[in-house]
Amino acid sequence: MAFADVFSELMKRPTPVMARFARLLGENGGQSLEALARRSQALTRQHFGRTMRLFVPLYVSNECVNNCTYCGFSRDAPILRTTLTVAQVVREARHLHAQGFRHILLVAGEHPKFVSDGYLQNCLDALKSFIPTLAIEVGPMEDAQYAEIVRHGAEGLIAYQETYHRPTYQELHTAGPKRDFDWRLNCPERAYAGGFRRIGIGALFGLAGWQHEALALCAHLEYLYKHCWKAQFTVAFPRMRPYAGNYQYQPDPAHSLPDVVLVRLIAVFRLVFPQVGIVMSTREPAPLRDSLAGLGVTHMSAGARTEPGGYTGAGGDDLHLTVKGRRVELKQKTGCEKATEQFQINDLRSAEEVANMLRLKHLDPVWKDWDEVLLAGC
Repeated sequence: MAFADVFSELMKRPTPVMARFARLLGENGGQSLEALARRSQALTRQHFGRTMRLFVPLYVSNECVNNCTYCGFSRDAPILRTTLTVAQVVREARHLHAQGFRHILLVAGEHPKFVSDGYLQNCLDALKSFIPTLAIEVGPMEDAQYAEIVRHGAEGLIAYQETYHRPTYQELHTAGPKRDFDWRLNCPERAYAGGFRRIGIGALFGLAGWQHEALALCAHLEYLYKHCWKAQFTVAFPRMRPYAGNYQYQPDPAHSLPDVVLVRLIAVFRLVFPQVGIVMSTREPAPLRDSLAGLGVTHMSAGARTEPGGYTGAGGDDLHLTVKGRRVELKQKTGCEKATEQFQINDLRSAEEVANMLRLKHLDPVWKDWDEVLLAGC
């Protein structure tokens, strides 16, 4: 039995853990925000010390066969697209390595034609000799496919549900394999069966009511801890940002997650799940990231770009459009074009600037916390 089989029932009849989570999250839960934040900070120190794990996304392709109305990579969006060659991926990764990163997240849109036939495996093979921690955020796969990805060096997987509200999910995903709500919902379990030892889940806040998304995330995380207990888990609460096709995006007041609620959400997840990693991306503004760094967050991206070739300009020689998922060549190029970003980031600081901020807060930026040599002799 998978999470998709019990999800609806859990939302109707919450477990004791879910009930406690909802009680703490409510403003009438008997805990002031300041009290929750202090408890969250203490638990974070107890389980993670003064560390902050730094990572960076490396976008390898912005091709996609899905139509998702909130995403800059959506299939029908008239954006400039490219898929980096393996050599270009290595070029981007070496640039990030020089900045200190040893944890890289490979990100790609879902397109079986462009990101297929061993492409990800070849990228992992080319990177694993100098990047000890590699994770992926790509379209969902079968168990056997995940096992192959693990054999080629990936140890982490990010699989955000986007929204746990089924009617909203169906409304927003108008075409492509991503329309299958349950297939995506069960992705973390298939990844676990395939051998991933670090798995991240989350919801994209701003698509549906935050209360439903938060409780669903709690239910999903509790289920995974029970059924996939050998893995380490992270949870994230990314909020919608302006994106290609809607750079004037403004949050829907009915669905938006205010800053004060985000802070409470982080604290409550820490209290209910003391050992879960909590991720804060560059979607959020620098002052907010700085203030939350010591209150529950354990993983931060830094110096991020959300387009293929965003760090070195790699891939600019193969820019093109797509029409209904098919490649269409540009009629003319000026040489100044670049691939289109998925969304606009908010914190524009460099990796070193973020690391310095952490040190000023007496936190230790952790660039590397894993090496394959640890498994020697196992």
